[in-house]
Amino acid sequence: MFNIENLIEDALREDLGHGDITSLSIVSRGTKAEACIVTHENIILAGNFIPELLYRKLDPEIKITCYYDDGDHINSGSEIIRISGDAASILMGERVCLNFLQRLSGIATYTAKFTEKIKGFPVKILDTRKTTPLLRQLEKYAVRMGGGHNHRMGLFDGILIKDNHIKIAGGVKEAIRRVRKNKINPLLKIEVEVRNLDELRDAIDGGADIVMLDNMGVDEIKKAVSIAKGRVMIEVSGRITLENIRDIASLGVDFISVGAITHSAPSADLSMEIL
Repeated sequence: MFNIENLIEDALREDLGHGDITSLSIVSRGTKAEACIVTHENIILAGNFIPELLYRKLDPEIKITCYYDDGDHINSGSEIIRISGDAASILMGERVCLNFLQRLSGIATYTAKFTEKIKGFPVKILDTRKTTPLLRQLEKYAVRMGGGHNHRMGLFDGILIKDNHIKIAGGVKEAIRRVRKNKINPLLKIEVEVRNLDELRDAIDGGADIVMLDNMGVDEIKKAVSIAKGRVMIEVSGRITLENIRDIASLGVDFISVGAITHSAPSADLSMEIL
């Protein structure tokens, strides 16, 4: 089960080891300081709860003031968070605190760029399982802060028949048949990844609830939509970019999944500065 406090403890342990030898050499005991976390680009904030949790582990006397909520649009040059208290403690938590905030805000900001592109169309942007190991819960939270939606959290909460399942089963219809026969939770929808129009027809005939059109070009997606619309829900996946997502959204699909919003999102440009 995901536990963010354990994750933060592990991250601090990784960075601090047996102590911050630089800060402990330079900063006199009892020295007080104030620091601020500033953004150097326009961002969508995600993870504003991290500093409080992190510094509570390091030094319960540290005071945290956050000026924005997660999901807020923040302009470049803005102060996001103020931190005050023991100077050495502030420095000890600086890198780990920023790493979390930069990663999560980067994902939220990148996701928002995709959601902005599809405005006006009844399409939802979905994430994937292409996440950093052990950070999936946080990264998918950041996707939501950017206006996206979560697909499966893991293999345990959704049925998605992919190409390798189909190869092992011997075909689309047989894979669906086996899932229906052995389905643990009858309330779960069955989604099938299809690579061509023949597999699409097999998925529909086999009783799929959702089809994922994998790595299809625009012309093939158009044909697929004409076949599937009104019969199954349609998700498009593969080779989705900021340049082509609006064209794809205009074709009448229900979902567009974008692995890049987690696996390729650039970290936000943030820094912590002692005042």
